[in-house]
Amino acid sequence: MADEDPMTACVSALVAATMTQDQATALCAQFAFAADNGDLNDRLEQTNQGLNTLYLLSTGALVFVMHAGFAMLCAGAIRSKNTMNILLQTVMDAAVSAVAFYILGYGFAYGIGNNPNGFIGDALFGLSRWVSHSSSSDAGANWQAWFFQWAFAATATTIPAGAVAERLNFNAYLIYSFFISAFVYPVVVHWVWAAEGWLGYARFAGYSHLFRSGMIDFAGSGVVHMTGGLAGLAGCIMVGPRMGRFDSNGQPVEMPGHSATLVVLGTVLLWFGWYGFNPGSQLIINYTASAAVAGRAAVTTTLAGAAGCLSCLLTAFLRHKAWDLVSGCNGALVGFVSITASANVVEPWAALICGLVGGWVFDTVCLVFLKLRIDDPLSAAPMHAFCGAWGVFFTGLLAKKEYICESYGRDCDGYVADGLFYVGDGRLLASQVIGIISIFAWVFGLMLLLFGSLKAVGLLRISAEEEQAGLDVSKHGGSAYNYDHGLGKPEKAQALGL
Repeated sequence: MADEDPMTACVSALVAATMTQDQATALCAQFAFAADNGDLNDRLEQTNQGLNTLYLLSTGALVFVMHAGFAMLCAGAIRSKNTMNILLQTVMDAAVSAVAFYILGYGFAYGIGNNPNGFIGDALFGLSRWVSHSSSSDAGANWQAWFFQWAFAATATTIPAGAVAERLNFNAYLIYSFFISAFVYPVVVHWVWAAEGWLGYARFAGYSHLFRSGMIDFAGSGVVHMTGGLAGLAGCIMVGPRMGRFDSNGQPVEMPGHSATLVVLGTVLLWFGWYGFNPGSQLIINYTASAAVAGRAAVTTTLAGAAGCLSCLLTAFLRHKAWDLVSGCNGALVGFVSITASANVVEPWAALICGLVGGWVFDTVCLVFLKLRIDDPLSAAPMHAFCGAWGVFFTGLLAKKEYICESYGRDCDGYVADGLFYVGDGRLLASQVIGIISIFAWVFGLMLLLFGSLKAVGLLRISAEEEQAGLDVSKHGGSAYNYDHGLGKPEKAQALGL
């Protein structure tokens, strides 16, 4: 081996890594040519850039696949007469958020203009002056960054759909969808994820952050899920419960969804997409440390989702003496939401605790909502707002110093704010709590104002007649399900005994 020439060694190594002989020979020939011509470092840099671009585009696409999951989950959890409406809303979330995030949202989130500040970005509107005015965060000045960040914005925008399902005016839906993705969500992003943000973790040199620490929210338990969940909560309160959801004594009346099959399909699609959501938030993959962070995020995400699933399933069994499918599906999603803030900085055993307790938080808040007569058909607010807050808080308890240093490029020999249960000094936990309070005040306050304004001008809720008939027939010209077997009108099929 000591006498083996570099070309042979290169080919042998790549073949061992599952390349074919021809592929390995061609690639090694390229490296040899680059080395002979003195530009190997440039070519390696280009390879790294290509690898990181592919990683961000691939994980961003996985995040976008979550819209299919949201569509199926929402459709299955509501009554069949409103299926087309909720599916159209999911499609509109993607379309409206793309335009809004392009025109305003990305600039508010990451733009650096003439007056950079910790509250809001002030450049890059319509992606103008793209290279010179991009944030110095890891998102960087590249096209794939916009795509990846838009996929997250679209996710935050679509979360409230389940909370206000079956009675919201479609025009009101379009208005709030634009408002969230253009302004409400991007400001929270700037606080936490932009280099200049006042609330973010002290990842970037030259910026002074809260308590010499700042808030850790790796993939968005607070930024994405609290934002979407709190918007949904504001909508639930202002639009009111569905007709017949509570009886004359204020007791809840069951309104089960029409398809458990779609609920399971939606859950599995969301589970799949979360492997882009959390590991993809590492943003780059070309270093050993970044690969380790992405891998750990995948492991903790899996375990938290599994723990949440079992937690809610067992709780439902203890209450109803039946193994409830929907409870298990909700529990898995609760676990994913809860771990999203800390997927990069906690041990696998801690992820189990995060998901387990997240299930208890979810079930408790759902019971409180029923007592308060808050009607949330998908339990979106308990799942995303409250379990998102739990995930942010949990990070302040069990974020491990070693993993923080690895994830955020910190020197572990110096001061690093870590979890309270690791003998931390409480700075990180305090930052997490302030982050929760700040996001709650900003999102819930603005969305209450928006929904209240829409209600005042009569644009918020559909009429009682339209709600009774169903949104598909009253607003979308038909039904999601046709039972005439291609015979035209249903009465024809009935006459033929079909």
